[in-house]
Amino acid sequence: MLTTRAKVVATKHLTASVSVQQVSGCEQCNGKGCGSSKVAQLFCQQNATFEVVNLVNAQQGDEVLISVQEGALLHGITVLYLMPLCALVMGAVVASYSLHSEFWVAIGAILGLLLGFFGVKLVAARLTPQQPYIQQVI
Repeated sequence: MLTTRAKVVATKHLTASVSVQQVSGCEQCNGKGCGSSKVAQLFCQQNATFEVVNLVNAQQGDEVLISVQEGALLHGITVLYLMPLCALVMGAVVASYSLHSEFWVAIGAILGLLLGFFGVKLVAARLTPQQPYIQQVI
């Protein structure tokens, strides 16, 4: 189970909105080395807010640990990255075998990518209510 510290910013029934401070991937040199933390600051927001299951009745302002199952993280990454990539390749392959023109292969790849993004949206909507994919306060 993966855990991280977060601060409760709001509560509602059995859920809590928590703010998690994101850190760069390196953290060994506190951003003084290769510059990866500067790149992360450009493209990532500093604090991410999530809705989590509040089993311990945490209140606004409390610092808590939140957890998510490891398999859920791997599954989410697989769906988010591999599904559009596979759809892109399949779109290009289908267009290549049926239309024999580079223009239509590019169009097929773009359509496959869009179809892959739509598939990610459908899978994410279906998985949202399932418990293993919901973070919880521990």
